Amino acid sequence: MSSRETVGKTFLVAGVLCVVCSILVSVAAVGLRPIQQKNKALDKKRNILAAAGLMSEGADIEAVFAEKIRVRAVDLTSGQYAEGLEVATYDQRKAAKDPEQNREIPGAKDWARIKRQAKIASVYEVVDGSGALQQVILPMHGKGLWSTMYGFMAIDADMKTVVGLGFYEHAETPGLGGEVDNPKWKATWKGKKLYDDSWKLAVKVLKGQVDKSSPKAVHQVDGLSGATLTTNGVDALVRFWLGTEGFEKYLVNIRQRGNTNG
Repeated sequence: MSSRETVGKTFLVAGVLCVVCSILVSVAAVGLRPIQQKNKALDKKRNILAAAGLMSEGADIEAVFAEKIRVRAVDLTSGQYAEGLEVATYDQRKAAKDPEQNREIPGAKDWARIKRQAKIASVYEVVDGSGALQQVILPMHGKGLWSTMYGFMAIDADMKTVVGLGFYEHAETPGLGGEVDNPKWKATWKGKKLYDDSWKLAVKVLKGQVDKSSPKAVHQVDGLSGATLTTNGVDALVRFWLGTEGFEKYLVNIRQRGNTNG
């Protein structure tokens, strides 16, 4: 057998193996996609419940979510509920990339540096057994140092007090900006007041530590040590989503309705 024939057979076998492996990988990817999507949806619900302080070890996420959470879609322009939308399957992140469903944010107002946002946003309302509103959970995202950070903020029924804040997706530097995942830092948000007595947005993430003796301390959160740009990003995205381009009108509408069951 010539060396040419041996090399040819080697390439033939390698080529066949590549094709077979490609087919197997493709089949596996397609077959696993429904499971991956289901797990992704479950993880999203877990993060929503965690922001609201409703997660406990061993809890049935689907059951707790179904019992406690009312999913609504909000028109950010009016702050009113959007009708005719299937909220269970609506994908706000996908809508933000669709020219028919998004809007450009004026540069001077784009504090979160996201450029475009979906016209309709999902909100998650925590209700009691009678349907009365207990909390609202708002999705928020914006640029950090290296990535777009995605998270949820839970706000008490007074529409002023933070119940919890958590990020479920980001690529910030571990040990620095990645400390947004640190339970101790997240716990510092609980009880902070988003607005002052005249309902002016007052929350602020500092570059350093909060002076607890200051009358402004109730509105302030410690910055992330050694991660100034991530700290600035968190501050900007929170203020953006609570402001005029975000959920401000929705929160005003909730206050004016008196936090009824809607």
